[in-house]
Amino acid sequence: MDDLYHPRILELAADIPHLGRLDAPDGASTKVSRVCGSVVTVELSLKDGAVSAIAVHPKACALGQAATGVLAMHAIGATPAEIREARDGLKAMLKDGSLPPGGRFWELRHLEGVRDYPARHASTMLAFDAACSALDAAEAAPK
Repeated sequence: MDDLYHPRILELAADIPHLGRLDAPDGASTKVSRVCGSVVTVELSLKDGAVSAIAVHPKACALGQAATGVLAMHAIGATPAEIREARDGLKAMLKDGSLPPGGRFWELRHLEGVRDYPARHASTMLAFDAACSALDAAEAAPK
């Protein structure tokens, strides 16, 4: 289990940017892991087809917090398609043994060891699942 909690995972979990809430997000979502009770809320704003602001509020294990950290570090400037591709790539890495996501969310590779612990998959996915739901809400909102 040491490979799960290597130093970079702990760094990502301990230094999450954009903690808190946005005053008027375009979309928001909270996701909860039924397995462990971890909770991650993501709020975001979009401008010119990309994320212009993000706020995260994680109450999760180190793995969920590390994934939240990767999302929060790299989401500003990302397109909705990039975030959805990262979520899909993270899921494929964990469930199907695919290669880690690349691009701006390349640090998700540090979570590759989670693959061998299916009970930890849900908490690791929370931030990106919440971000995609927040994007769905933002895109569906009346303009």
